Amino acid sequence: MDKPDTETGEPVEGLTIALEHMLRHIRKSATAGGLSAASSLVLSRLTREGACRLTELARAEGVSQPNMTQLVTRMEKAGLVRRTADARDGRGVLVEVTDTGIEVFHRRRAERAHALDLLIHELTEQEQQAVRIALPALSRAIEARTARETRS
Repeated sequence: MDKPDTETGEPVEGLTIALEHMLRHIRKSATAGGLSAASSLVLSRLTREGACRLTELARAEGVSQPNMTQLVTRMEKAGLVRRTADARDGRGVLVEVTDTGIEVFHRRRAERAHALDLLIHELTEQEQQAVRIALPALSRAIEARTARETRS
């Protein structure tokens, strides 16, 4: 049963399906580096947020530490990330993105941006304007929610 949106009374399931469909299309368009979805997410996080411990990375991505260790090992062999000593705690190890990893991240982002741009140009001018307003608004809502959850 499709639950209605509290504001519009319209079904939100349709929006959810549309979003899933769009994300799948955009993700498939990024082929640089031949990365898996998990590797792409880790590369993106490390590029945006900087180096972090394996345990933090595993928690942030919702995977076990052994799985993250395997993923980071594969990414390290591909030259995308490297492990370094944690200057704050000599026993700790940080994972950081390499120059090659940053380059792959930017190429993948450009591929996704191009795919989204092609989709947007297939829309009417009014639809294009709606997308340009709605997507940044949703992004701000996500950032605000994340900030609130982090403070809790």
